[in-house]
Amino acid sequence: MAARKSSPRKIRLLKKTRQASPVPAWIILKTKRSVRTNPKRRAWRSTDVEVG
Repeated sequence: MAARKSSPRKIRLLKKTRQASPVPAWIILKTKRSVRTNPKRRAWRSTDVEVG
């Protein structure tokens, strides 16, 4: 990937980075472990990000 990225592309990549984070521990405790996994979780190496 290019070192020089445009600002809109960088914003889209940051959004994908935030979406790939795990569910916070306090939410797991609050929901009594009914919500444990993030369905939008993505492995950075194996799956491609379509951000343009």
